[in-house]
Amino acid sequence: MYSIILTIHIVVAIVMIGLILIQHGKGADAGASFGAGASGTVFGASGSANFLTRSTAVLTAIFFVTSITLAVFAKQQAIDNHTLDVSGLPTTTAPAHTAPTK
Repeated sequence: MYSIILTIHIVVAIVMIGLILIQHGKGADAGASFGAGASGTVFGASGSANFLTRSTAVLTAIFFVTSITLAVFAKQQAIDNHTLDVSGLPTTTAPAHTAPTK
């Protein structure tokens, strides 16, 4: 289960990085007005922004859920590793220490 969630986490992180790099910043429109960029896009004028923004939001939510799940797994593993199992150890008792008499 841990490996599956870790794989999903890594894939979501890589796809999210790609989506964020594809998106235009707020200053990109100013550059396009001076002839630095093309105004025609595949998704239309605002369709690209809405699709990419919603996709990024969904991937971000999935990323947070997988992050929290991996943290819970790591905590449980740390607790299991630090628990001392004394049930199989032999128990020895020492005689009671008595005070010396004068």
